[in-house]
Amino acid sequence: MSADQTNETETGIGTGIGTGMETAPAAPGGAAPDPGPLPLTVVTWNVNSIRARMDLFAKMVRMVKPDVVLLQETRCNDDSFPMKPMKRRGFKYNALNGSGGHHGVAILSKVPILDVKVDVIGGIDHPRHISAVVDHGGPIRLHSLYIPAGGDEPDVAINPKFAHKLAFLEEMLTWGQAQVAEPSLLTGDFNIAPYQDDVWSHKQLLKVISHTPVETEALERVRAEQGWVDIVRRDKPIPEKVFTWWSYRNPVWPGNNRGRRLDHVWASPHVASRVSTSILTEARGWEKASDHVPIVARIAPPPSPETGTA
Repeated sequence: MSADQTNETETGIGTGIGTGMETAPAAPGGAAPDPGPLPLTVVTWNVNSIRARMDLFAKMVRMVKPDVVLLQETRCNDDSFPMKPMKRRGFKYNALNGSGGHHGVAILSKVPILDVKVDVIGGIDHPRHISAVVDHGGPIRLHSLYIPAGGDEPDVAINPKFAHKLAFLEEMLTWGQAQVAEPSLLTGDFNIAPYQDDVWSHKQLLKVISHTPVETEALERVRAEQGWVDIVRRDKPIPEKVFTWWSYRNPVWPGNNRGRRLDHVWASPHVASRVSTSILTEARGWEKASDHVPIVARIAPPPSPETGTA
């Protein structure tokens, strides 16, 4: 894991939390009132190899203009991460946790980040988690989490990858308690579509890893017992079909639209009412696309103590 923070003396990184909120400029001539602090825009995306998707990353940044990007499956060592082009795009504050292969997570930020943490969950030391604190009217911890996919056979007796996935979910029951206790967004590729309307066919996928009852019930137990708010499902209630992943085995996208909702944005109760989400579905149709699409989370500033409004 590495953290890269530039301009420390200018920004005060490491000295404490500052204001963290950007204020929209006033219109010239006083034509309109100052709208006040802007939302913080956060993108979470399983990019499926950052070095292979740099053009698509740039396209996403131009479209969404994120302040923070939380990546999963970066697939490169920290010293191979394409940091120079990220800095040219304004992402000066960065933290990486990668080791090549099929894992790796990262935080890329245009605003200062503090207190970077990497946690090992489920007993196997893979680079599957990283988090850091940003200030947006108070500290908010942003997590990039990559839950194991689990292999092909949903049987722990013959598939150690599935056993690891279930162990990961079991440990989340205790690990998540500390995370939800502070203002947090827990985001990433969870590799589980928890509800019937999170998959193209509930019946046909009940024995397919990512939608088996043992997985969906375990993930829902974590969410419900700890009090996380599933922001995407709050914004797009059941029975609306919501997908964030489409297999490469489908030669034409969207084709028959056989998708699954594997990517998630959960919020702790402290900040849930301030968070809204949208899904950049069109990204699955880009040339040489990831099989996952970005989720955009916008965090409104906290209510003004004088007016009770943001």
